[in-house]
Amino acid sequence: MKSDRTICYCMGVKESAIVKAIRKGAHTLKDVQKATRACTGNQCKELNPKGRCCSADIIAIIKRETGKSSEDKCCCFR
Repeated sequence: MKSDRTICYCMGVKESAIVKAIRKGAHTLKDVQKATRACTGNQCKELNPKGRCCSADIIAIIKRETGKSSEDKCCCFR
């Protein structure tokens, strides 16, 4: 990984923490949430420069790291 970009701005979770969780067996969005607290802050629109929930980015990282598509959906409650 060339850069360690922030994925979840609400909770300050970096890509490296998500990748580490995936490599330790977190293969769903819910697993990554439990392992890192990413995607649990509900302030995405205010804090994320993309103005949206980070779940799509997390799901993409899961797919990249595992080679498997996810059935997970956006975790925002808004």
